[in-house]
Amino acid sequence: MALSWKARRRWSLVILLIGLPAYVVVAVTVLNWLGRPPMWLELLVYILLGLLWALPFRFVFRGVGQSDPDAGPEAAAECHPAGPGADDEAEPRAEPQSGVDTGQGR
Repeated sequence: MALSWKARRRWSLVILLIGLPAYVVVAVTVLNWLGRPPMWLELLVYILLGLLWALPFRFVFRGVGQSDPDAGPEAAAECHPAGPGADDEAEPRAEPQSGVDTGQGR
């Protein structure tokens, strides 16, 4: 059964906030139990472990940064506004004042 976009989005948060820190703790603990290998080997192991954790979860992370594909174009426009009226709700920016006294002439 394939996960919906919403479920994949939730699972990706769980994996990143709980699973990844737990994986880091386990990886460091196991490497400490094995003793101190040479620096180059330790660096290589950490690099490999840093890449290998994400492989089983590729299907979960794929597409979660995009808008919901099942919601339709209206929801996508609400999530990612664009165009001339996109920032109408934003506060107006203050114009820089010319001739501001910096106190250097005193």
